[in-house]
Amino acid sequence: PDTNMTERFDCHHCKESLFGKKYILKEDSPYCVKCYEDLYSNTCDECKKPIGADCKDLSYKDRHWHETCFHCFQCKNSLVDKPFAAKEEHLLCTDCYSNEYSSKCNECKKTIMPGTRKMEYKGNSWHETCFICYRCQQPIGTKSFIPKDNQNFCVPCYEKQFAMQCVQCKKAITTGGVTYQEQPWHKECFVCTGCKKQLSGQRFTSRDEFAYCLSCFCNLYAKKCAGCTNPISGLGGTKYISFEERQWHNDCFNCKKCSLSLVGRGFLTERDDILCPECGKDI
Repeated sequence: PDTNMTERFDCHHCKESLFGKKYILKEDSPYCVKCYEDLYSNTCDECKKPIGADCKDLSYKDRHWHETCFHCFQCKNSLVDKPFAAKEEHLLCTDCYSNEYSSKCNECKKTIMPGTRKMEYKGNSWHETCFICYRCQQPIGTKSFIPKDNQNFCVPCYEKQFAMQCVQCKKAITTGGVTYQEQPWHKECFVCTGCKKQLSGQRFTSRDEFAYCLSCFCNLYAKKCAGCTNPISGLGGTKYISFEERQWHNDCFNCKKCSLSLVGRGFLTERDDILCPECGKDI
């Protein structure tokens, strides 16, 4: 007799005969359906029941679901073959995830979908392609920008539209400008005509539309005191005495001999000197 006809075909685990029964091969060994499910089937994350051999086992990050249990935590719609996102152990369809967790674009007002690049500034969000310069309409990306009146401008456009040009160097003034004679200057361009020191924040004066620090102006234009030979600036309310083409600081208009102040008094002159009447009576 043919021995092959009577050879046993048993379940690898429980040893029950598999003749005429459904069986499943695992690593070349046959198992009855019950043993296979007891040994190898996964538990569904949703209903907590085993996922049988006749069911589709859907898995994500070591978690498993029956096909019918694989749905959105929020709206319960099936996620089979659809994009989804995970949040705090829950799976959500992209619509529910967006409504719950995504920000709205400040420009187009549409949802910024999870995983897409977005720009954020002062609590607002934009799609990367919506974050554009108000003037040239080009995406700003990671370039520098300047906000003005709830609009954003790339730096070149801001300078073209808003920045004033320095009278001296003709370049745009974006920060730290100075206005002099109703014209704009960079701080570093607004300097003394004489010594070239910056005048911003300093006392200065002008002559023939040129600005000077007080020191240069006095040296160039101020009258010299006949007493101390230092300049009389005439600035800041400085008082001085003038007599026959000569000038004195108030404090320098004193008698040559006794040093008495001659301001508001009579005086005599002896060559380049001035004398009080008492010291001059012997002349």
